[in-house]
Amino acid sequence: MENIAVLFEDAIQLLKDLIETPSFSKEENKTADRIETFLNQKGIEVNRQGNNIWAFANDYNPVLPTIWLNSHHDTVKPNSGYTKDPFKAIVEEGKLFGLGSNDAGGPLVSLIACFCHFIGKSLPFNLLIIASAEEEISGSNGISSLISILPEAELAIVGEPTQMRLAVAEKGLLVIDAKIQGKAGHAAREEGINAIYLAMEDLDEIRNFQFFKSSSFLGRTKVTATVIKAGQQHNVIPDLCEFTLDVRVTDAYTLEEAFEELKSKLKAELTPRSMRLQSSHLPEGHLMYRVSDKLELENFGSPTLSDQALIPWPSVKIGPGDSARSHSADEFIFIEEIRKGIQGYISIINKYAELS
Repeated sequence: MENIAVLFEDAIQLLKDLIETPSFSKEENKTADRIETFLNQKGIEVNRQGNNIWAFANDYNPVLPTIWLNSHHDTVKPNSGYTKDPFKAIVEEGKLFGLGSNDAGGPLVSLIACFCHFIGKSLPFNLLIIASAEEEISGSNGISSLISILPEAELAIVGEPTQMRLAVAEKGLLVIDAKIQGKAGHAAREEGINAIYLAMEDLDEIRNFQFFKSSSFLGRTKVTATVIKAGQQHNVIPDLCEFTLDVRVTDAYTLEEAFEELKSKLKAELTPRSMRLQSSHLPEGHLMYRVSDKLELENFGSPTLSDQALIPWPSVKIGPGDSARSHSADEFIFIEEIRKGIQGYISIINKYAELS
């Protein structure tokens, strides 16, 4: 076990290295190399598939349950609003600036530091660190590609910037392509069936739509029309109108259930793009609730998507940083947040072990 001061110094240096190593989704090989090297230097046997890295703190014991520590090392591309070099780790006024510093470099290096603290320590569970790829695009070569390879998780702790509040539920995402058919005709004559007008009936329904079931943590599932396309030229009645629906699904529904409820109310032909990004909710009675109570963690439901959506085991989301800074220009994390993140994660593992 390493003391907090050493863990903190190592975590800050690792985060600086990751910031200065571009790692867009599907292009994370160099940050994967850096994380692999870091763990190897700690004497840890590292496993790798593509740009996903994982390792156990001790020899894996199949008799024991497994706790996952997971965060991602890919980033989005920097937006045009940056005034600082997004690929340079800059420390100013207690802040560490750089692309991915907050989402999710800070949570990732804090989880890695927590993992290093428990190397060689006896625990009533296997402790597994996973630095995953393609989270920002929910890619098929990210965490979902490891589900069949890794042992089932009694609990997955997903590192995302939550100000160290504990997300015990998270909305899923369902994107639906809709199309409604009319009949073409000349705009100058009373002929044809305008697909735009037909679609307007559905869009009005969507604007006022309320799903039947509600979630105690996440409220109601929300549907929003976000894209619309119709017509080819001004003098032709459009015979087809296509639109896209963004549905943020709470833990009160599976994606399939939410889809069927919408389908029963709309006239358009609906086609879901994917049924992968399910909502999540830590099951009632799970030990993590007792841990949360003992540590006085604030529980909440998160509206933002993470790798939780692709993990089929009980999970929570927690980490240093603030979700409001994610994907923003001149992204940063407070250095002190890293220290508190490391301490917070260690406290969670210690308390979980104590209550197991």
